[in-house]
Amino acid sequence: MTRLSIAVRGLVTTLATLLAVTAVPTAAHAKPEPKAPNDFVALRTVDPTIVQEMRYITPHNFVGERIDGYRQPLCILTRPAAEALRKAQKRLLRQGYTLKVYDCYRPQRAVDHFVRWAEDLDDEAMKDEFYPNVDKTRLFADGYIAEKSGHSRGSTMDLTIVRLPAKPTRPYVPGESLVPCFAAQAERFPDNSVDMGTGFDCFDTLSHTLDPRIKGEQRTNRLLLKSTLEALGFVNLAEEWWHYTFKPEPYPDTYFDFPVSRKSLTRH
Repeated sequence: MTRLSIAVRGLVTTLATLLAVTAVPTAAHAKPEPKAPNDFVALRTVDPTIVQEMRYITPHNFVGERIDGYRQPLCILTRPAAEALRKAQKRLLRQGYTLKVYDCYRPQRAVDHFVRWAEDLDDEAMKDEFYPNVDKTRLFADGYIAEKSGHSRGSTMDLTIVRLPAKPTRPYVPGESLVPCFAAQAERFPDNSVDMGTGFDCFDTLSHTLDPRIKGEQRTNRLLLKSTLEALGFVNLAEEWWHYTFKPEPYPDTYFDFPVSRKSLTRH
């Protein structure tokens, strides 16, 4: 073997050693994703008939992009909350309706994403639809955005009612013209939900469940959702007609951060 060959061989060996040394710490220090406790389930395994339109994995939300922590379009809940929803679904199916969920368990990293967005006063890409009458500087003070969310405890969900047979909802196209979330149902972004008076995640006092300006069929629809769920142990957030928490919560003081993914669940 020539001296040049020996030198080249030595150089290759040295480089391989350096690569191996630098690669080991990366693998050794890779932080595994947190997992859900055993009593968290995918809603589909409890009731596959409930419609799921998971908004935060899409850009059709008040931020305008997929939210951190949403890996799959999946509703995850504590088992007691999922079982109670199944009972509510049975009652509504008999009346010609189905439940539809927009959001369920929400990781803390998603809430952190909301907070960062709210602090960026220059980002108002989705204002015309979701908060046309609210100054972005007021989002924290008015309670629309907070640093913690009951969704992260696993027993809170955002949902609505759809008349059967459920018609498909067209996908949102980023950049399309936005219509205020409180416009007439025929004018605002299409949703196969019954008319609740506003769209989901509408930052406006018209979203208050019992706002007196909501009358007729819209009020009847809200009360149908409210009475059905409250009879089974759910509690409504008065400021949001779509927001319900099952009580008692298995984890009333714990805010989880595992991703919204089947991999997060012990039982898929």
